[in-house]
Amino acid sequence: MSLIIWGRLNSHNVKKVAWLAVEAGIPHERRDIGGSFGFTDAYLAMNPNRLIPTIEDDGFVLWESNAILRYLAARYAPALWPADLRARALADRWMDWQFGYAEAQRDAFIQLVRTAPADRDAAKIAAAARHAGELMAILDAALAERPWLSGDDFGIGDIPMGVYVHSWYALAIDRPERPHVADWYARLQQRPGYADTVMIPLS
Repeated sequence: MSLIIWGRLNSHNVKKVAWLAVEAGIPHERRDIGGSFGFTDAYLAMNPNRLIPTIEDDGFVLWESNAILRYLAARYAPALWPADLRARALADRWMDWQFGYAEAQRDAFIQLVRTAPADRDAAKIAAAARHAGELMAILDAALAERPWLSGDDFGIGDIPMGVYVHSWYALAIDRPERPHVADWYARLQQRPGYADTVMIPLS
């Protein structure tokens, strides 16, 4: 088995990589590290950022989740990353857009998942839910024009936000109706690996 994915699966960024590995049929092993598992000196020698995920692929070490997605698609599943440069760029933008969305949703996730009920800040949750809902309107408009963020077919442009859309639906927050996002989420649930690697309990 050549590919090792380092990182706990309850990390959004690890989910991205684990899901792509299943989607692309890449033989792999995932090893828990980070969070409650801590970090070893050997891991920090590979990734000094104290972040996850990191991959080892036949001796090649790479960190940063979206860079990993691009590398794995290019090496193992080129159909997931359009060859046409403009089509690729249009898919890539959603991979980068996800980082802004993650910040918008962050307070709701931290408060509802990783904070004791007695210590939660309702104002932070409401503000994060409102901001996330506003950004989902942008996603909804894009998905009204095409079935996938990658274009006419599923691709790696769908993976980063595909992980976060599950959190958006799983969190106990007020959500505006976003019908095209809902349809996309339903399609994602039919994809290989999505249920087992993404739709796990939030923790």
